[in-house]
Parts: sequence; C-alpha cells; structure tokens
Amino acid sequence: METWEWILIAVAAALLLLLVAALFRIRRRRAHLQERFGPEYHRTVADHGRGTGEKRLAETEQLREELEIRPLPVAARERYLEEWRQAEARFVHDPRDAVRTAESVVQRVLGDRGYDLNGDETDFQRRVELVAADYPHVAERYRHGHAMLGQVDGPEATEHLRKAMVDFRSVLDELLEGERTAV
Repeated sequence: METWEWILIAVAAALLLLLVAALFRIRRRRAHLQERFGPEYHRTVADHGRGTGEKRLAETEQLREELEIRPLPVAARERYLEEWRQAEARFVHDPRDAVRTAESVVQRVLGDRGYDLNGDETDFQRRVELVAADYPHVAERYRHGHAMLGQVDGPEATEHLRKAMVDFRSVLDELLEGERTAV
C-alpha cells in the first residue's frame, strides 16, 4: 500500500472515532437531562423539539447551578405553613382569594429559597423550569395550578380553584419537605 492510502485510512479511522465519541456524549447528556428533569424533559422536548428542548434544559440547568438555593429558617417555614393554613380556612368563603394567597405563599417560599426572578409571566415559566431542575415531579403541578387560577369563570370555577389549591399544596409540601431540619 502507498503512504497516502495509509494516511487516508488513519484519517477515516480518526473521524470515525470522533463521530462515535460525539454520539456517546450526546447520549450521555440526553440521559443526564432525562434523569434530572424527569417528566419536564419529555414536556420540553415535545414542545420545542429534541435539539431545542435539550438546549433549553441545559441552559436551565446552568442557570440553576448559578443560583444560591438556601434552606429556610425554621421560623420562616412555620410562618409559611401558618399562612397556608389561613388560606385553606378562607377557601370556603372566598376560594379565589384563598388560591391567590396560596400561589403567593409558594412564590415567596421560592423567592426566599433563592429561585427568585423578576415576577412577570415569562419569569413564571422560567421559575417552573428552575423548580423542575430540583423537583421534577411537581413542576407540572405548579404550572397546572397557575393555569387553573386563570380559569375562574364559568360553572366549574370552584372546581378549578380547588384543583389549583391542591396543586399548590403539592408544590409547597415538596419545597418544605427538606426544610424540617433547617436552622
């Protein structure tokens, strides 16, 4: 064989190895994102396509890593639980106000823990994604509760508000679960 043929074979082998390594990295990254984001991974990929969805999740993961998430002091945790109990007690007489208060409690817990963003609707979406980075199984409940709050007209308004209250309680429980021993 000629020297140029050996060089061509070596270059082809090197390119093949690079391709295999790239595919392996992509699969490993995909598996990591699926594990970290759980159901949020599938929702994001379904909404944005695989490439864009995975890029968005990777950006969310990076943003989340830049945040300083901190535990709540016991006093703050107890204060939020008391606010929650008061919101639940008001549900019978004023369900709309009770659910708005419930969402506010969740938002303030997120803010105090370090998930704070500026507060507009695009920030709400980003906040849900950040929550999904740490609590993938409640992100959809948070999104659903927020959506239910927007459906408070019509004959099923009370049922939508009840569902929102249950959703927000699930999110609050998850956010506070690890907080029992915080100082």
